[in-house]
Amino acid sequence: MTVNVSASGMKPLLRLASDLSDESRQPRARPRIVIVGAGFGGLTVARKLAKAPVDITLIDRENHHLFQPLLYQVATAGLSPAEIAWPIRRLVRSQPNTRVLLGEITGVDKARRRVRLAEHDIGYDVLVLATGATHGYFGNDDWAAHAPGLKAIDDATKIRRRLLLAFERAEMERDAERRRQLLTIVIVGGGPTGVEMAGAVVELARKALAADFRDVDPGQAQVVLVEAGPRVLPGFPEHLSDYAADALARLGVDVRLGKAVTACDADGVALGEEQVGAKTIIWAAGVKASPAASWLGLEGDRAGRVPVGSDLRPAGTDDIFVIGDTALAHDAAGRPLPGIAPVAKQQGAYVADAIKARIAGKTALAPFRYRDRGQLATIGRKAAVIALGRLRLKGWLAWWLWGIAHIYFLISLRNRLIVATQWLWSYASFERGARLITGTRIHADRGSTDHRTGPVPPTNGRHAA
Repeated sequence: MTVNVSASGMKPLLRLASDLSDESRQPRARPRIVIVGAGFGGLTVARKLAKAPVDITLIDRENHHLFQPLLYQVATAGLSPAEIAWPIRRLVRSQPNTRVLLGEITGVDKARRRVRLAEHDIGYDVLVLATGATHGYFGNDDWAAHAPGLKAIDDATKIRRRLLLAFERAEMERDAERRRQLLTIVIVGGGPTGVEMAGAVVELARKALAADFRDVDPGQAQVVLVEAGPRVLPGFPEHLSDYAADALARLGVDVRLGKAVTACDADGVALGEEQVGAKTIIWAAGVKASPAASWLGLEGDRAGRVPVGSDLRPAGTDDIFVIGDTALAHDAAGRPLPGIAPVAKQQGAYVADAIKARIAGKTALAPFRYRDRGQLATIGRKAAVIALGRLRLKGWLAWWLWGIAHIYFLISLRNRLIVATQWLWSYASFERGARLITGTRIHADRGSTDHRTGPVPPTNGRHAA
């Protein structure tokens, strides 16, 4: 099936293609492709255009590309940031047609075909917005200070710091109620991120930290997973969701289904009338798209995503594509596509092919169709679920396949080897090698209710003489 692109939509690039191919004229500059965002979608566009007769400007506010599916392992001290991130310049340095700019876009001038970057305007012939999404708090943005989300390396290291500091402060805490709050971790959201985070936190507390403390037992940590819907992993078949919930319960996770967070502060969360005291809260419930809709003067959906057609362009635009978590795209049945890496990568490949086709003067483009490669989620050690077409797997085999798939999709051989070795070592020893508290100076009495000098005596007799 094909859809005809309007003649007006083709004119800019057809003119450029004509100028490039007509030897009787003075050649004009090559088409300028500006890609904002070097995540899965944006980087795919840039790489697919590596040999195209275009000049690419790739803009990102970070200097690295991040493999987000394993970000939770950085947050729980399983991996170091450098093992799941790569410098963007390194990834495209073999592409002579590509330059990289570090900065944050503040707007788009559609009439003049320019994007605003700090004090500079960058001109484009084709603009690709792949600016992703951040945490969404359903209108309660003040919760962000108490419940960080997990979208970037800084988020992961912040969560890791909070988790590890909670155990350090519990070691010195005399008050039983405050110690209980320090050892309670609330994770909001029962999707793949929340489920994987819950399993990893339990393993960190009860395995990696178990023998390292003297006056507190990390195994007493309580992990509470809160999901407003009726089941965890709502995008999976129901029997796999039920298996995941049972696996979490066997790990000791307190799964609260049908519970919505109504308040959140430094002392915990409120689930309606119930108050759950906790000093560590992790947000994995909602997302909010980048401001791309406002840049384009368009109306976004509730999450701020830009509605796009089957050609991944917003209505009324001829030279702008929006992909990834920033876009509200639909499958053949009219259902919104999920905000996952495979969607962004396939959209990026489509946009690159569309640009090359338009430069070549083709007037018809096939609509974008997402090919579902399946869904995977892990629930701690030796437990995972996989939904791939008609294939349904759970348990130990699914866990191994989950690990193999994630290693395969890491960008470099070096990182594949490092991550595989790290996982094998952690599996055999229960060690977490990245247990670093960074970004703050810690004083021995910080967070404790007893500030007298000298050691705090044991309170539970666990290692007392």
